[in-house]
Amino acid sequence: MLLELSADQAFFRETTARFLAELAPVDELRRRRDDPVGFDRDYWKRGAELGWTSLLVSEDNGGGSISGEGLVDLTLIAHEFGHAAAPGPLVTTNVVASALNDGEVDGGRDVLAGLLAGTSIASWAYGDASLQIQIDGDDALLRGVVRPVESGSEAEHFLVTDGAAQLLVPASAAGVSVTPMQTVDLTRRFSVVHFDDVRVPAVHAGDAAQVERQRQLALVMLNAESVGAMQRVFDMTVEWAFDRYTFGRPLASYQELKHRFADMKSWLEAAHAVSDAAAAAVQARSADARELVSVAKAFVGQYGSELLHDCVQIHGGIGLTFEHDLHLFLRRATVDRALFGTPAHHRQLIADLVEHSGDGDE
Repeated sequence: MLLELSADQAFFRETTARFLAELAPVDELRRRRDDPVGFDRDYWKRGAELGWTSLLVSEDNGGGSISGEGLVDLTLIAHEFGHAAAPGPLVTTNVVASALNDGEVDGGRDVLAGLLAGTSIASWAYGDASLQIQIDGDDALLRGVVRPVESGSEAEHFLVTDGAAQLLVPASAAGVSVTPMQTVDLTRRFSVVHFDDVRVPAVHAGDAAQVERQRQLALVMLNAESVGAMQRVFDMTVEWAFDRYTFGRPLASYQELKHRFADMKSWLEAAHAVSDAAAAAVQARSADARELVSVAKAFVGQYGSELLHDCVQIHGGIGLTFEHDLHLFLRRATVDRALFGTPAHHRQLIADLVEHSGDGDE
């Protein structure tokens, strides 16, 4: 999260933090662990009223930002979502809202209005190689499955992406079916969405640049979420280490733990910095945005996982219990680590980008 916030940004972040503390406390997360939805629709509607779904949408279309940099503002919300392990399709709804705002998907203005109001949910069905979109006259025919799709069971629309082609598909369309998935994250729900010869109007041919930007937006939000989870667990562990005594001394006084905390603090601060740098680059549509989001995803995914597991170990046996809160944040970061590419996948992307940039110098 940004080290220096404007007064408006700080108020916006604090408002969301208080909202989540009131409506999505740990007790509520635990109570809903077997709930097929995972959150209350009124909770989501009230969050939309706070601006959760409008930051990537222009004022002309009913949106608006706090600072003039909507994605940077959105990372403040994503950070708080990770910090609270909060439920709700923040990432996927904002990706769809951005695509509809940019006019890349015809027929989406009414859907966008529902997303801004929080009265409807749309999810991004992206990235599964088994999906095929074929043009059949004036229609498009969809076959295959997409997984994982966040809040797929709750979505009224899917933004379906196959390569550069994108179509807005109603969840109620004939041939669309949704199967819930089991994941380690107890606070979010993912699904497999099946498209069995689904026929919809072929109203959009697609744009590879737009799809790439949507991918970058998703990565920026996931990184901010993971950093929020890292911060929450690190703070919990520091407090524990000072409060817990062994042999008449607090755990924090032992040299070995001091070294581990120093390492974790360096990882945490670097994760904040690289996540913020990627967000700023994507916001500005910089030439290095694609590389920076992969750098951030690789770093946060690797060192976030190490930090969280170290914190679990420092808590000792209690850190491994279901009754302790640590696992909620470890689960959130673990799933975020896998979505839209693992650290190894993004390291390979970075290597490819560096290799191709070197080819141009010859």
